[in-house]
Amino acid sequence: MLFKNVLGLEHIKNHLVATADSGRVAHAQLFIGPEGSGTLPMAIAYAQYLLCGNKNGENDGENSACNSKCNSLTHPDFHFVFPVANSDKVKSHAVSNHYLQNWRQFIKEQPYGNLFDWYRLIGVEKKQGQIGVDEAQDVVKKLALKSYEGGYKVLVIWMAEKMNISASNKLLKLIEEPPEKTVLLLIAEEEEQIINTIKSRCQLLHFPPLGENAITEGLIGKGVSPGEALLIAQEANGNFNKALDLLNKDSEDLVFERWFVQWVRSAFKAKGNKSAIQELVMWSDEVAKTGREVQKHFLNYCLTMMRQSLLLNYGSESLVYAKIHMAGFNLKKFAPFVHENNILDIVDELEKAIFHVERNGNSKIIFTDLSIKLTRLLHTKAA
Repeated sequence: MLFKNVLGLEHIKNHLVATADSGRVAHAQLFIGPEGSGTLPMAIAYAQYLLCGNKNGENDGENSACNSKCNSLTHPDFHFVFPVANSDKVKSHAVSNHYLQNWRQFIKEQPYGNLFDWYRLIGVEKKQGQIGVDEAQDVVKKLALKSYEGGYKVLVIWMAEKMNISASNKLLKLIEEPPEKTVLLLIAEEEEQIINTIKSRCQLLHFPPLGENAITEGLIGKGVSPGEALLIAQEANGNFNKALDLLNKDSEDLVFERWFVQWVRSAFKAKGNKSAIQELVMWSDEVAKTGREVQKHFLNYCLTMMRQSLLLNYGSESLVYAKIHMAGFNLKKFAPFVHENNILDIVDELEKAIFHVERNGNSKIIFTDLSIKLTRLLHTKAA
C-alpha cells in the first residue's frame, strides 16, 4: 500500500517517514484512532516502507519485488494478528493464520472497514471475537525466527484492545524486548481498553478523525460528484468507512435508524399504555436475536443520536451531523425531549447496557429493562 493512497493525515505520514529515514524506529508503537480514520492502511503503508527500505516518503522505490509482495500481503517478514472466533471453517483454537486468505480479501476490499465488517466476512458476526493465548503463542514462535529477507520483521496487531488478559501477559516480554529489527505495530480504537502494562511499553501515536476535505476527495476519486461527496462527508463525521457505507446504501446505521425510531416511538406511547409496553417487549425480542457485536453497535448508535439530539435542543446545529432518513420522523421534533434533566441518566443506562452485553448477559432482559427505563426518562420534564 502506498502512503499516497492513505487519505489525509499528512503530519502523521511525515512523522513516520522521518523516523524510518533517520533509523529511529520505535520497536513497539500503538496507533490509536476512531473507526474509519485510517490507522490500518497507515500501518500497512509504514510496514511496507520499513520492509522494502524505501526512501523519500513513498513506497515505489527500486525494490519492486519486495513492494509487490507487500502489496499482496504475502511478504514472509510481514505478519498480522486480528480478532477471530471459532466458526464453521475453524472448529476450535482459532488463530489469525486460519483466516489469512479472508484477511487479504478484507484489506483489498475494505481497508477502512470496522470490526463488524470483518466478523461478517468470516461468518462470526453473532460472536465476540478476541485475540487469545493461542494467538500469542503463535506470535512468539514467529518472531523468534530470523528475518527471511535479512531486514525488518513487522507484526501488525489490529484491534489490540481485543487481546484477553492471558494473551496480553504472554506478549508483555516480547513487546518490551522484541528480537533485533522487529517492529510491533498495535492498532486500537479504544485506548482505555489497552492494559497499562502494554500501553506503557509502546510509543503512542494518536490519529484524529479524517477531515471533511480528505473524505470528500476520497469519494470523488471513486467517481462521486463533488456535491454528493460533500454531503456524505458531512454525515460521515470523519469516518471514511461510514462514508463508503452511505455511498453504497449498505450502512448498518440504516437498520439501526429503523430500530431507533421504532424504539423511541413505542417508549413515548408506553406511559400508561399496556399495548405499547407489549410493543417494547417485541422490539426487545427482535434486537436480542442479533449478535452481540450488532447489539453493541446499535447501543453506540443510540448514544450518538441522544447526544446529537441534545445539541439540536440547545441550538448548536453547526455541530450536528447525524441524519434520520426515515420518512415521518424529524430529529428536531424529538430533540426537546433530550435535555439537562435526563441526558446523563440516558447515557448511563445505554453504557450499562453495553457493559452487560459485552459480558454475555441475557440480551432480552437487557433490552426490555432498558426500554422500560427509557420510557420513564423520555417523559422527564426539562427544567
